[in-house]
Amino acid sequence: MRATVTHNTDSTASDEALLPGLYIVATPIGNLGDITLRSVDVLGRCDAVACEDTRVTGKLMSHLGISKPLWRYNDHSDEAARANLVQRMHDQAVVLVSDAGTPLISDPGYRLVQDARAAGIMVTSLPGACAAVVGLTLSGLPNDRFLFAGFLPSKEQARARALEEFAAIDATLLFYETGPRLVKSLTAIDAAMPARQVSVARELTKMFEECRSGTAAGLAAHYTDNPPKGEIVLMVGPPPQKDASAFDVDALLTEALKADKPSQAAGKIAKATGLDRKMLYARALELRAG
Repeated sequence: MRATVTHNTDSTASDEALLPGLYIVATPIGNLGDITLRSVDVLGRCDAVACEDTRVTGKLMSHLGISKPLWRYNDHSDEAARANLVQRMHDQAVVLVSDAGTPLISDPGYRLVQDARAAGIMVTSLPGACAAVVGLTLSGLPNDRFLFAGFLPSKEQARARALEEFAAIDATLLFYETGPRLVKSLTAIDAAMPARQVSVARELTKMFEECRSGTAAGLAAHYTDNPPKGEIVLMVGPPPQKDASAFDVDALLTEALKADKPSQAAGKIAKATGLDRKMLYARALELRAG
């Protein structure tokens, strides 16, 4: 087994050349002020930058006043392009960035890291911005255990199957989502995990940053009337405890009754909480009657 070579770059700026290898650098997700001093130092001393889109990375480099060769590397890059990059790393310091945030987190790069490690290349990673972590810290959802699951499937049946699988996991769930798909995903979450606490974080670190919380049904209604823009972190709280005293049953039913009939509302709440459906249906009828 080949040993993996690692190296920590100095935290202070230097005029010395970087050691050859692969440097994984996180870039801002919105606010350009979020790039770290160490990242600026490494970008300034590297030999080249491998990036998803040279136009996007070029704007960041221009903002930093740094000029380096930019090499395109993304999900469409073939094996030959990856092998060429790895070969260059034997003699050059190559930085890997994505368009925004931490590379490899729902972004290209893991095959490149695998191949570099297998070739005995020095690989190091510089911490920085990550939308999933920023969203989680804003949401107020439990953060002692969480699962990041990237993007949900785009097709309805595949999305429903994925959510059914995730529903049993005792952790806060984190997804990335796009504006045009958000309402569909919220509707699917309402079907698979009704009454769970849900948060939508968008435009993170930017002027119109927003983190809105509620039920999936309530958020779907809001974003139907207010179509969202920007990149989104969609978060779902863990399964609640199956003790009736732990729930505000009336609040859950009142929210569900905004969109569903009493029988449907009772079924959803029962599925989400494990509480008795007949009891919930009777209470739903009482609430509906006023």
